[in-house]
Formats: sequence, C-alpha cells, structure tokens
Amino acid sequence: MPRQPIVTATMKQTHIYDVLIIGSGAAGLSVALQLDSHLRVALISKASLQGGASWLAQGGIAAVFDKNDSSEAHIADTLVAGAGLCHEEAVRFVVENGPASVQWLIDRGVDFTREEGQGNYHLTQEGGHSHRRILHTADATGKEITGTLVDQVNAAENIDIFEHHCAVDLVTQADSNSRKIRCTGSYILDIDSGAVSLFRAKSVVLATGGASKTYLYTSNPDGASGDGIAMAWRRGCRVANLEFNQFHPTCLYHPKAKSFLITEALRGEGALLKLPDGSAFMHNFHPDAELAPRDVVARAIDHEMKRLGSDCLYLDISHKPAEFITEHFPTVYKHCLEFGIDITSDPIPVVPAAHYTCGGIVVNTKGQTDLLNLYAIGESAFTGLHGANRMASNSLLECLVYAHGAANEINQRQEQIPQPDFVKEWDESKVADSDEDVIISHNWDELRRFMWDYVGIVRTDKRLQRAEHRIKLLQKEIQEFYSNYTVGRDLLELRNLATVAELIIRCALQRRESRGLHYTLDYPEPSKIAKDTILVPINFAGQDVIVNRS
Repeated sequence: MPRQPIVTATMKQTHIYDVLIIGSGAAGLSVALQLDSHLRVALISKASLQGGASWLAQGGIAAVFDKNDSSEAHIADTLVAGAGLCHEEAVRFVVENGPASVQWLIDRGVDFTREEGQGNYHLTQEGGHSHRRILHTADATGKEITGTLVDQVNAAENIDIFEHHCAVDLVTQADSNSRKIRCTGSYILDIDSGAVSLFRAKSVVLATGGASKTYLYTSNPDGASGDGIAMAWRRGCRVANLEFNQFHPTCLYHPKAKSFLITEALRGEGALLKLPDGSAFMHNFHPDAELAPRDVVARAIDHEMKRLGSDCLYLDISHKPAEFITEHFPTVYKHCLEFGIDITSDPIPVVPAAHYTCGGIVVNTKGQTDLLNLYAIGESAFTGLHGANRMASNSLLECLVYAHGAANEINQRQEQIPQPDFVKEWDESKVADSDEDVIISHNWDELRRFMWDYVGIVRTDKRLQRAEHRIKLLQKEIQEFYSNYTVGRDLLELRNLATVAELIIRCALQRRESRGLHYTLDYPEPSKIAKDTILVPINFAGQDVIVNRS
C-alpha cells in the first residue's frame, strides 16, 4: 500500500515531491532505489508494480561474466547487430559499465541461475552474441529482477507508490536559473477513481517503456502505449529512430494466448524453426541459421508464412531431453501446456510480433532529455545503443546502466534546483462524460491494424503514405474527443499511440534505404552513409527562451 503522500494545504489535489518517476519496470525501480534516501520520491505505475514488460522478460541480461569473454567482444557483437547505426561511445559506455550494474542487482539479492554443482553462473547464448554471456533465472529473469526490486521499493521509507495511476501530460515552466524550459511535474490520472491530480517535482524521470501496442500483434503487456515518448514530444523533446521496431520472431500462436513470448534462449539452446512440413529453413537465409539477428529471423518467418499462406510456423526443441527442457524453460513449458502443447514432444506454433521500440526520446549518457530536469531511461529513450536492431538481452542492461547515470545526476543536482512555480490544478469544468466510448475502441483497433498492415515487418512508400493519411484523420477525431470529454486510461493511451504512430511513420518515410529492422521494398539496399532519423518538434525544448519577468 502506498504511504500517505505530501499534499499542500491550499491545493488538496497537488502532491509535492523531490523526484517523480513515471513507470515501474526495471528502469524506474532501479532509479528509485539509487536516489538519496532523504529525497521524497513518487513512483507512478499504470498497473500493479508487476504489470510491465520487465516482469515478463524471459531470456536474461547480457554482461561479460565469463573469463573467455571480453568487453571488446560484446561491443563488437552489438555493433554488428546494430547494422552500422550504433553509437560506439554509447555501446562502450553500456558494455563497460554493465558488469558493475549487474553486480548491483546481485548485491540486492537477485538470484541468477548457477551451474549445477558449481558456483559459476549459468550463461546462455542468444542470437548475435559470439559468447555465452546471458545471465538468467531459468526463463523468468524479469520476474526475478523485478520481484526483488519491488520488495525493496515497498520497504523504502522515502518512496510513495501510486499503482493504477496514469500520466496525462508533463508540466513545464521557464527555468529561473537559465534561458531554458524545465519540467516540473505531471498531471496524473487515478484510474480507479477517475480523478486527475497535479504531481510537482524538481526532477521527473520517464521510464514508461516502449510503444509496441501501436501494432496489432505484440509480445508486450497492454500498457506499452508509448506514453513517455508522446508526452516528451508534446513538450518539445526530440525523438529519433522510431522506424526501428523490433518484431520478436517467436510469439506463441494460439487464439487464447494473447501475447506470450517464446524466449530466444530456446534457439540459443538448439531449438529449430520449421515449416509446417517439418523441414528447417533458416539456413537458407543466414549462415548463423537460428542464431541470426532477430530482424533476419523475423523477416524469414514472415517471408515463409506469406509464401506458403500459412498462419504460423513452428519452433521445435523436442529433440532435446525432456528433463533439460523442463529445467531450463519451466515457464514456457507450463504456459504452452495450458494450451495443450507439450514442448518436450510437440513443436510450438509461432508468429512474429511487435516486441521492442529501438528509438525513442533523445538522451545523453545521464538520461537527460532536451527538457531541463526531465530524464528518460529504458525503452522510452534513444541512447544510440541499439542502432538499427537491438541485440538480445542488451535492453535490461541498458535500463540498469542509464538508471545509475540518471540517479547519480539527480542526486548531485537536486539541491541546486529551485522549487517549481505555482501551477494550476487539472481543470475539467468544461468537459462531459462520454456516452460514445465505442469510438475509442474502434479507433484503437483501426490504428493497430493499419500499422500492422502498412508499417510492419516489410514496408513500401505507398503503404507508409496510406498509413500517414489515416493517422491524420484519426488524430483529428481523437483530439476532438480529448478536448470535450472526461479523460480515462483508454483515451489517454489512444492519444499517445496516435502520436507515436505518426512519429514512426514520419521516421520510416525519411529513411530511404533498408537497414536492420527497417526493410522497404522500394529501397532494398542500405545506403553508403548510416545516419539517425531525428525529428525535432516545432516547440523544441533545447532552444533559448526569453521570459518577461516584470
């Protein structure tokens, strides 16, 4: 249960904190636990603390823990997977600081799987990695990491937890110490009560995750609606490389399974992708076959499904001993069994699904955005690490490393930041309750379907232009709805999804080549020059402002 928040006497709907963290996955939890204990922290979670994508992560976290491995090898693998678009300094920063960040987890009590009868950690290998360097807890690594951090956040006296709360928009004002605009909080919706409160803070951290719910099929939970990306863009922050959406090659295909990811670690341990007739095919697409980078594997599956007119393909690990399978992949085994699939003897029906947003809000190594005192970490941020294709298990590492950087920066700067100015409470005096919520549902379905059809694994200019036309029409309807009716979670998520969808389409139209996760039939080859796609909003927060203070 959350502790009693600080509330002003004159503004009963205003909560005052030192730091506001929006998002409660591995990134948000890690920041919260590394802030100085005297700082008052509000942690906003859209669902329960266990409801995000981090909790569902199966595979693990990549870091150099083997004497036969090296940072240089990890860096080289990441650069190759990123298809020439990784920022080498960001890659080096994450990889070299990775072991210390993972050790921080271990010191916190995270129990990674060890070799039987030995003290060494059991390290697995995933696509794109040249060595075994994936630390994991069986196939439920995210649950172990998040569960451990949640327990410690619950025990921290300086952290107030607000579950089932959703950010509406960021609050900004002119900074009294510079000619910049700064972030001073956010309007937050209590999903259960419908009330919107103002949360004021000297520093704000966006750890809101990615935007995979933009697509019809996804491995992510329902909350992955790009909230942080959309809010930051509306307040003047640059975004970059949003055209690179990673589609996980293997999600369980079953009408009742919704969004269950089949971990890449299965392929790391010898699972084979097969056609409906039982024949393997990945060797026809890449010399590394099943261990090829995810974008290659996803396109190969998509190609074969379309060629054959098949609803799904199959992932088969049944040639391995049953004891090995149940020991290493208990979560996958038990979940598939619920749908009548015994993976010790049966192949798993799989399809690609939107999984990871490689682009996001532009940040530096401390997680700072263009907006003063606003930080973005995790999947909502663009750090330069992933390039054109995220390598497996690098994302949890990125969360930890940048969480450390952001927390240290906040700790050092917090005393020098002036208190925020007065801000009006949320005003809903001119809106009404809607009796046409079916419009929200319809628009949601329409958006996700045309994004899947036109901005999916394989693209063309014509498909992107069709998507661009439709998103503009949808945005007009959504804005009219937002302006006239009481806000709820579904409307806020739809509004944010529409914003991010537009940004994805704009980025994709600007990239006139195929590179990594962005594949277009109109430009099938990569260009000789690799460069980021950076979108700058009209109200760019990085520009100088002049304030009349008289």
